[in-house]
Amino acid sequence: MTSLLIRGACAIIGFWLATQWVSGVSFDDSATLLFSGLLLGVINAALRPVLVILTLPITVVTLGLFLLVINAATVALVAWLLPGMHVANFHAALMSALLVSIVSWIGNTFARS
Repeated sequence: MTSLLIRGACAIIGFWLATQWVSGVSFDDSATLLFSGLLLGVINAALRPVLVILTLPITVVTLGLFLLVINAATVALVAWLLPGMHVANFHAALMSALLVSIVSWIGNTFARS
């Protein structure tokens, strides 16, 4: 339960950083920012493993770089599902996914120690 809360908080912080640093990413209000972190966690838990399995051949050929496209697609899906989240293009979704991944990696590192 604690790790789920840490992952959600990391996603929220990552999305907040994306609004500050990435042009093309915006939220209408803070409630949408909170829901986006929760929804990204649900999508990553439910849909991402299926996408990784289905795209395994192309992921192997690209030496794992296609996982960045999957991460960007999940961020774009969250933006499509939430009316208050706006992602302008694929580049903005990719940069947002990178920021969320980096913040989550740092947060999980601190949570384990």
